[in-house]
Amino acid sequence: MSKSVFQYSAFKQIIFIYVKICSSRIIKINKQKNIMFDLKVLQSTLDQIEQEKNIPRDKILEAIEHSLAAAYKKDYGAKGQIIRAHFNPETGDLEFFQVKTVVDDTLVKPALTEEQLADPNFEEEVDEDDERVRFNVEHHMYLEDARRIRGGAALEDEIIFPLDNPLEDNEEFGRVAAMTAKQVIMQKLREAEKDIKLARYEKMVGTVLTGTIQKVVDGKVFVELAPRTIGVVDRKDQPKGEWYKPGDRIKVFLESVEPGTRGVRMTLSRTNPEIIRELFKTESPEVATGIVEIKSIAREAGARTKMAVYSNDPDVDPIGACVGQRGSRINAVTSDLGNEKIDIIVWSEDELLYVANALAPAQVLDIEGDLEDKKAKVIVAEDQLSLAIGKEGQNARLAARLTGWKIDISGTDENPDLVNELETEETEDEFVSLDDLKSAIGKATNENSEIEEENPETEEDSKTE
Repeated sequence: MSKSVFQYSAFKQIIFIYVKICSSRIIKINKQKNIMFDLKVLQSTLDQIEQEKNIPRDKILEAIEHSLAAAYKKDYGAKGQIIRAHFNPETGDLEFFQVKTVVDDTLVKPALTEEQLADPNFEEEVDEDDERVRFNVEHHMYLEDARRIRGGAALEDEIIFPLDNPLEDNEEFGRVAAMTAKQVIMQKLREAEKDIKLARYEKMVGTVLTGTIQKVVDGKVFVELAPRTIGVVDRKDQPKGEWYKPGDRIKVFLESVEPGTRGVRMTLSRTNPEIIRELFKTESPEVATGIVEIKSIAREAGARTKMAVYSNDPDVDPIGACVGQRGSRINAVTSDLGNEKIDIIVWSEDELLYVANALAPAQVLDIEGDLEDKKAKVIVAEDQLSLAIGKEGQNARLAARLTGWKIDISGTDENPDLVNELETEETEDEFVSLDDLKSAIGKATNENSEIEEENPETEEDSKTE
């Protein structure tokens, strides 16, 4: 038997047992032989639902009690009554109660008179500023009357009155009552399952989940994260150029979780920059433990990402920790993102150096910046200019977004003075003038002479040695 069939049969079993409860086949005053058998079936069914649907036993029993109360009210209750039921699955005992709330004139309006109720032309005046409800004898009790029953009663307390159990007299709930109760128990179990699912996935917001693409409808991708748990990737959260095929495995970023009309609505994303951080946490232990920090991420989903990293341990290379041996770690991340390109640069406290690093793979010759306005003027070689700007300005745009700086990039043709300075520095580094060479030879000769004077050595001493 498949898991889904097993769950469905378990759900039907609890409805079946409920119907048996309503038809007094379990709960009777006299001890019959089939009582223990039915109670054992009930216990096993409760265990089955608790395991398969992850619904706590107390929630399941609460749903049963709500359904029994609904059935009682349908057949035996009065309009406006608040009925509660208590069912003991160990003994099979079932009790019904009516609940009234303690009120006074500050909480309720006076009840309508018999003449007002009998008058077909009577229209009740509506006061928008008065939020009080009309007194109903079936679920309200004035404070004075409540204190005659319980001396310490206070406003909004509940006074409970036991009711006769019709099942003790071998009576049964009617068909309509049974159908009402069936709907109630199904609704309560769905609500319990939704609350548990909501609490579980609320803790996972901001993390990466793996699911299976179920279907694609009107541009929306429906991803099954667990049995009967579906998340949606809207069109705006999909990278350009990505294709989705039902049945494929996919990693998604959980952005938000909220209750919906048919369960829990989960908003998923493939474009959120934080998906990069979470994927590297799964691939790199250094990132997961905080040894290597991802300081900033700039992303154009589906095309390219720039990421600034910093190592809290001087012995750990932050870029190497993210790239991995032979690129194994970064390749795993890019494969999850549809082979999106990822540039990793080293973050620096020196903001100008950080800006220069952010323009990688282009090499910066010179940079000037305004620290207050966060504006930088960068000069690169002419053959590096297109690399620094990138295709359609992508590299410069991502660098600006990564650092938070406005970056003006120019080539050496627009800065001839800088070119002359650089050429002079290179010439001075590569060539030595004749005067400097003579000076260095003379200095070396003088140093050798001084050493010989300090350590005189005769020809005989040399021969002796």
